This record gives sequence, C-alpha cells and structure tokens, in this order.
Amino acid sequence: MPFTTLIQVDELAANLANPQFVIFDCRHELSNPAYGNEVYAQSHLPNAHFASVDNDLSTKPTGSNGRHPLPDIESFAAWLGSMGVSDDTQVVGYDNAAGVYASRLWWMLKWLGHDRAAVLDGGWSAWSKSGQPVTAEVPAPVAAKFNAKPRDVNVDAAYVLANLESPQMLVIDARSNDRFHGQNETIDPVGGHIPGAVNRLFKTNVDESGFFRSPADLRAEFMALIGDTPVKDVVHQCGSGVSACHNLFAMEIAALTGSRLYPGSWSEWVADPARPVATD
Repeated sequence: MPFTTLIQVDELAANLANPQFVIFDCRHELSNPAYGNEVYAQSHLPNAHFASVDNDLSTKPTGSNGRHPLPDIESFAAWLGSMGVSDDTQVVGYDNAAGVYASRLWWMLKWLGHDRAAVLDGGWSAWSKSGQPVTAEVPAPVAAKFNAKPRDVNVDAAYVLANLESPQMLVIDARSNDRFHGQNETIDPVGGHIPGAVNRLFKTNVDESGFFRSPADLRAEFMALIGDTPVKDVVHQCGSGVSACHNLFAMEIAALTGSRLYPGSWSEWVADPARPVATD
C-alpha cells in the first residue's frame, strides 16, 4: 500500500533498502541559502538525495513571479527522473522544519500526477532521536523515466484577482499573523494580505515535537475556518508558495481533499502595485 501523506520513522526505516523508495532531504533556511547543502553534507538519511528548495523545487525568480516560482513541468519531471523517480516510485521527503519544505516536494509531485509521495512525520529530529542510522555518503542516483501527468491543482494571480469578490474562493494565508496584518514585514517589500483572505499559521498543524496533529483535530480546525466553502474553492498562499503547501497537506491528512495552491503567493502578488492589499 503506497504512502500518500505521512510516513512514520519506523515505516521508513523498514524500507531504507527498498529500491522502490527514493528519499529526498529537503532541509532549508530562507535566510541562509547554503544551509541545506551544508547540513546534508554533514549527515543525512541513508540513500537520501538532496532536494534544493531554491534550485530543484523552484526556478529562478524574475522579480515579478514570486520568490520561489514553480519550475516548468518538463524541467521538474526531468529532474525527478534523473534522481531515480519513476511512475511507480514511492517518494519520501523530510526536513527539520515541521515538514514545511518536504510538503512543497509532496505538493509538486501531486501537481505532476504522482500520488506515491509522503512526508516523514517529525522529520530529521524524529529520525535522529529514535536512533536511526545517518550517513555522510552521497548516493549515486539511478536514472529512471518519469511521466508527468499534470493536474489542475494551482491557480495564478489573475485567477485570484478575478475572484476576490466571489463567494467561490476562500484564500488561506499560511504566514504569521503579524505579517498577515502588515506588521514586522522583513521579507517582502509590502506588508499586508490579499483582501478577503483568512489566516492560519502553518505551524499550527503540528504539535510541540513537530509531529502532525491528528486528522480529527486538523479537520475540526479547518472546517471552522472554511465554513460552508467547498474544499475545491479553497486557495492556499503564503509568502512564496512554500509554507502554503503545509496547510494544503494538513487538509489532505484531514481528508479535506482538493484545495489548490497559489504558487506565486504574496511575493508575486505585491510585485504588481495595481493589485489590492489589505491590513485589517
């Protein structure tokens, strides 16, 4: 049975040598682009490959497409194949940030039609604390053929702008509440939020140890947030389309399937001064 949301430490440990599994280390720091490579070189899970949030899970920003724009489908599919991911591969991502970067990888695989994708619950911390093996050895990927089957799971700025007044769209912003209200904005040039958006900090989805909270708890909280809005009309955003994936992933854990991502998010939204901004 494939893992399609979470995988636990013991479940992954039992499959470290499974050739059907490809593991990605997604550790990253927004303030230090070299961090992920550095910690990966020191130690990582056996057979894990490094997935750079900036270079593999994003393409280069142009100044108008957000801080972590999606790569084109062909390029990302080619990268997955070069790392050994085929249509039948079980992919597992992990990080040391409550799953926020691994959930970006998870969402991108879903975007390309690959359901055998999971996030390691508790991430690097849970793996290390459980005494599981780590290594500095870098595995050589065995190239495979990955066939992308893109899904309609994301929206663009034009869609969000066109539906600002529509009851058929609810935007959930994954950033901290102060940034949502235009306070303490140190990352993007403009503070505030998309008019009509509601706020749910992505870190709310995990407990004090970094494990995802129960499906029942997550479902109750998201249902209280979205009310009568159909899940298919929920759009997730954040600063650059990364932590928004965490909220989307948490909704999937809670069996609230079918919400969508605005990948450009706030950093793309404010690149055009004609787009409206709210702070209340």
